[in-house]
Amino acid sequence: MNGVCGSFSIFSSANYLITNDPDYLWSALAFPLAGLMFDFLDGKVARWRKSTSLLGQELDSLADLISFGVAPSLLAFVIGFRTYLDTVCLTGFICCGLARLARFNATVALVPKDGTGKSKYFEGLPIPSSLFLVGVLAYWTKEGLIEGQRGIPLGKFIIWGEAGGSGELHVVSVIIAAWAAAMVSKTLRIPKI
Repeated sequence: MNGVCGSFSIFSSANYLITNDPDYLWSALAFPLAGLMFDFLDGKVARWRKSTSLLGQELDSLADLISFGVAPSLLAFVIGFRTYLDTVCLTGFICCGLARLARFNATVALVPKDGTGKSKYFEGLPIPSSLFLVGVLAYWTKEGLIEGQRGIPLGKFIIWGEAGGSGELHVVSVIIAAWAAAMVSKTLRIPKI
């Protein structure tokens, strides 16, 4: 269901681009949050049943990539991060999320565990943390701080070329790129609560 929610977010974003109907945009913003609820539930069900599998672990990571990597990146594009360099940052965000999830699956057995058998910390920023960015996008949508209305906060700067060219970058895209780097960091350790 996490993957279903992420997919619905992606299709809602696409429908917003086609129709400019804000209901599609609000749906696209809500579905990743619903995906998080299902992401929490699958772990609880697995612990309740005392059953895990490699297939379940892989499916969980693939669903997380859709709901917390691809869907938020497309949402950012939809609300106005559309320059060439913005899309490079958004693609980097997806790829860093992919690398983070692959590393997690490959190294989860090596991370120290607590008394219940759960990992003591996350290595790198967990990909569901992208919901913070989705929350910011939702707030901007509510305030009209999107493309076609009041515009993206903090504006753009030019790295090369002229205004309107491929060398423009939204300031917030730099934050998105830093978030992506934090996801793949090997030294950043986030304690599990």
